[in-house]
Amino acid sequence: MSMHEEGAQRLRCVLPFEAAPKEVHLLRLEVKRNLEQWGALSVLDEVGLVATELATNVIKHVGEGASATLVLEPRGDRLRVEVHDGSRAVPALSAVCGEAECGRGLHLLAALSEEWGTRVTATGKAVWCEILLTPALQCARVQRAAAVLDEYRRMIGPDLMSTPGHVVLGALVPEAIADLLHWLAAQGGDPDEVLGLALDRYESAAEAA
Repeated sequence: MSMHEEGAQRLRCVLPFEAAPKEVHLLRLEVKRNLEQWGALSVLDEVGLVATELATNVIKHVGEGASATLVLEPRGDRLRVEVHDGSRAVPALSAVCGEAECGRGLHLLAALSEEWGTRVTATGKAVWCEILLTPALQCARVQRAAAVLDEYRRMIGPDLMSTPGHVVLGALVPEAIADLLHWLAAQGGDPDEVLGLALDRYESAAEAA
């Protein structure tokens, strides 16, 4: 259900889904897994809620069974969330909303995000929002580590793609560190010395955050 695309300077997650209640639940689990992997724990609830509401809006306003795509992309100190579908009907946020069909999802977008909007695409439209991330959680070190762990997932086997994020991290982080220490020893380095330096740098960065 997921496809990851990493460029040299970015992380990006693309999640195609079918507009159906069961798929919406699976989509939220995938969103949670990816945010855990990226270290963006501070926005798990907000992004999960936004993703659920936007996917539900596709069911309501485009039609159950419609094909759609959720895109997650960190951009500096924000996380951009986009839902693409095949309809060119652009939703509007009413000034006064007393009816369920007026767009509850859009009101949540306005309440939870720094910015939001819509745009017409070549195949339909996209509804997007940007949610503020805690800067320390979205630093360059965390992004680099997330990219490395993504590569480990693919190298070790596809079975890990359906494993909960916290389980994968618990298995992969020690494995990645052990591999680096083996490489270091093969180059004539001192693993204990490097571990001490790494811990010092981590503690200094954590105190400064």
